[in-house]
Amino acid sequence: MLSGCLATGFLESVPLKITGMTDPLLTEPGSDEVDLRLEAFRTAVEAGFPVTIADLAHLVKIPSVSWPAFDPANVQRSADAVAALVRALGVFDLVDVRRAPVADSEERSDDPELGLPAVVAHRAARNGRPTVLLYAHHDVQPPGREEDWDSAPFEPTQRGDRLYGRGAADDKAGVMAHIGAIRALTEVLGADFDLGISLFIEGEEEYLSQSFANFLRENRELLAADAIIVADSSNWDLETPAITVALRGAVAFNLRVETLAHASHSGMFGGAVPDAMLATIRLLDSLWNEDGSVAVEGLTAASLVTPDYDEAQLRAEAGLLDGVSPIGRGSILSRIWAQPAITITGIDAPDIANASNTLIPGTRVRVSARIAPGQDAAEAFAEIRAHLEANAPFGARLTFEDVDTGQPFLVDTSGWAVAETRAAMADAWGKAPIEIGIGGSIPFIAELVDEFPHAQILVTGVEDPESRAHSPNESLHLGVFKRALLAETLFLARLDARASDS
Repeated sequence: MLSGCLATGFLESVPLKITGMTDPLLTEPGSDEVDLRLEAFRTAVEAGFPVTIADLAHLVKIPSVSWPAFDPANVQRSADAVAALVRALGVFDLVDVRRAPVADSEERSDDPELGLPAVVAHRAARNGRPTVLLYAHHDVQPPGREEDWDSAPFEPTQRGDRLYGRGAADDKAGVMAHIGAIRALTEVLGADFDLGISLFIEGEEEYLSQSFANFLRENRELLAADAIIVADSSNWDLETPAITVALRGAVAFNLRVETLAHASHSGMFGGAVPDAMLATIRLLDSLWNEDGSVAVEGLTAASLVTPDYDEAQLRAEAGLLDGVSPIGRGSILSRIWAQPAITITGIDAPDIANASNTLIPGTRVRVSARIAPGQDAAEAFAEIRAHLEANAPFGARLTFEDVDTGQPFLVDTSGWAVAETRAAMADAWGKAPIEIGIGGSIPFIAELVDEFPHAQILVTGVEDPESRAHSPNESLHLGVFKRALLAETLFLARLDARASDS
């Protein structure tokens, strides 16, 4: 059950701050028609909000984890549920659930492996209007340990102004932002509007997007657009919208470290023979300087202007314990948005329960690096590998496995689509958006650029600093969500009022 009141009480407590708005693309500023049109969109979003939240809760209940260890049938259920919601909108000429071959699997087999199901939909533009592609993903991260959650991860629960559950924010709320915005648009304009809309709701973003490039190629005609909204990012805070203009890239791989042909008694040979754990600890420590900044030569930083963000805010948002100091150098946000970072996210070695007095012959660790906008991901991996090979202690043997890379991204903010987004956000939130970077990565954006080089790409989102995506107690602030939903509705309305080449 979806606990708590999701309708009138919340809608009254978090008003939409859109007084005094103007929209020159809909009519002349200052006229009574402006206020009436904007009020109509506001009313449509308000009226549809309880249904939008109920639909979101239904999607959150489906454990659509895309990782191999989880049942893929749930991802199929999720895709089917999203497709049903999209069909019910009544505005698309085509709605389908499709798959594409996993990258390179066509070359390895006559029966290539298919990726997980995605939803596509399309309506053609008319009367010279542009086409917008709306992207989100319906798959989710694994929930982790259920005991770390205050409520069951796949039981959507409202506490205060937040809806908790895996995928409540990342990114089923992004899915519902698109669906809710189209609903509100048709409530005001009817289903016979001129704007072209393509929809792409991916099913494997949380696990490498392995069929993404092939999916784009196979569905290029359906997905081609003048502007692309990627609804998978965050806002500055509960009251301030944001447009994401910089994303770090990603490099991840498994590193195997070996020093012995077999395990040996630590008492018999310890002190003379280097075990793999000793070599691993010494090797990994070489990746960072004393202040915790990355020590790998060849990894670059970007030059970005960052807003004010102090250590107190970092501590509050990141959960940094008292007495534990931040790491790195430069402004805090430059460390997160514009500089490289390296994290060890996993290690294969005997656990304490099975520890014996043994020299361990080999270990395996997962290295996860974030690279600054402007650096090529393959080049960054080569620099990290060269550093590790040059610093391997005691001649330890290194093996690099399962290498994954994703390119960083910088948004061109000079186009009309960004200007329209800024105006729509200012109208919906009552406050101008700020431009932010994100320390995380969305590698598939580079593939969107490759396939649609002339499209303007916008990275927006429904999250806030407390959403805790990928973590226990992931949540969506309903006030942020409603304002983001109105902003997208107004953006679509502005595009429906403009020529595709203007």
